Amino acid sequence: MSAPNPGLRGLTATVPFRSARILRRTRSLCPVCLRPIDAAYVAANGDGGGADIGDARADVLLVKTCPDHGDFSAPAWRWPGVEGIPFVDWSRGKSPSPVPFPSRTTGKGCPYDCGLCPSHAQHTCLGLVEVTRRCDLGCPLCYASARNADAPPDPALDEIRETLTRLRKLAGPCNVQISGGEPTMRDDLPEIVECARKLGFGLLQVNTNGLRFAREPGYAATLRHAGLDGLYLQWDGVDDDVFTHLRGRPLLAEKRACIAAATEAGLGTVLVATVVGGINHGQLGDLLRLSLSLGTGVRGLHLQPAAFFGRYPYALEEAPRLTLSEVMGELARQAPELVRLAEFHPPGCEHALCSFSAVYAREGGNLRHIGQAECCPPAPPGPLPTAAEGARASKAFVAAHWKGGESGGKESGTGGGTAAKDDFGRFLRQVGEGRRFTLSGMAFQDALSLDLDRTRGCCVHVARPDGRLVPFCLHNLTSRDGHLLHPR
Repeated sequence: MSAPNPGLRGLTATVPFRSARILRRTRSLCPVCLRPIDAAYVAANGDGGGADIGDARADVLLVKTCPDHGDFSAPAWRWPGVEGIPFVDWSRGKSPSPVPFPSRTTGKGCPYDCGLCPSHAQHTCLGLVEVTRRCDLGCPLCYASARNADAPPDPALDEIRETLTRLRKLAGPCNVQISGGEPTMRDDLPEIVECARKLGFGLLQVNTNGLRFAREPGYAATLRHAGLDGLYLQWDGVDDDVFTHLRGRPLLAEKRACIAAATEAGLGTVLVATVVGGINHGQLGDLLRLSLSLGTGVRGLHLQPAAFFGRYPYALEEAPRLTLSEVMGELARQAPELVRLAEFHPPGCEHALCSFSAVYAREGGNLRHIGQAECCPPAPPGPLPTAAEGARASKAFVAAHWKGGESGGKESGTGGGTAAKDDFGRFLRQVGEGRRFTLSGMAFQDALSLDLDRTRGCCVHVARPDGRLVPFCLHNLTSRDGHLLHPR
């Protein structure tokens, strides 16, 4: 973008500074010292001229100023050469849902009291449990900075069992993602899955690169028998050039073998792409087509415009950033025969700027938009819906939709039981599991793009061994020089 960074000095709600107009005020952090500072979303045309705040062509920046380290900005909302949705119209009203069992008191203030503290506005929909820091890949871009050499020792099985038990007590029957590092590096992963299943969680996924599933016959079936529902499978593109850039080596054949093994075992799979400008943002349409061609075991495609924390090969302020709106726009531009921009909607659970989704039924090689699922209904007249109801319905939808076949595994927990009571639950029964498909995206935050209003509404929490639940972005957040906001 060519518009200058106006910072916050001199900005008011009525008197624009240079080309900027304030659309929304918030709080953020200095990316250098991680101190809390004021921030604002401002609209500006790419040519530096004035912008109507309702103009779908207006770019939006998050700008902020640290008294010690100066002005910073990050793109927040822009469109890839298509008529888009104005920033001010992408919203979703809901009233906060206080954490039912806060494990930390409010002391230093957000974001330092995470545990969660009483000021957090959303309870846990998805709990992440990190079982290793080891990984059999050395990806140039890795949120967890996972590695094999000099990785810290894995937590013992009893310690993981205690973490899962505390998570169940604090968060109830949330959905759980077993993560890392690469969880399949642990030979006792089936025991971890079985422990989580016995505790009565909803959907149980493993966040994986898929390599062990591809190379070890029977491994997928072993995890399915232990109670696993599905894979959250790293899959960034349609050719090996993308994998080489983002993951360090060609992987396409192994990814395909993983899908085949998972589908045969009855595991549902969601393909998860980290999207980086100039590397794979031009492949989103082809990636959607590939996802559909891989068979009915693939339950959806989830796109994550890259955030820059952990390990990444760029200077923080020079990283090739993509906004959530650009991902939606590229999908609609690159695959117009499959999706339309009007089909994407903001979440009913987390903050509107965090994610989008759309729900479809497969019809041959095409997609039929179902409308808004019960997890994301339009706000009715009268009082705002609660974030708690959005969380309940979101957990139920994901648990019912992303799991694999009904046979071959142990009984699921209670997290998805309410899905059958709503309209979308009835749709799931009618169309059958082989026709379900979701298209979604989530924009994580780093030290440059952080909005503390978004953080307080986060429903994706990492369960730490010390008993704390920390929002995912804050768990990984690093300063410009790599200092962790919440050291592990």
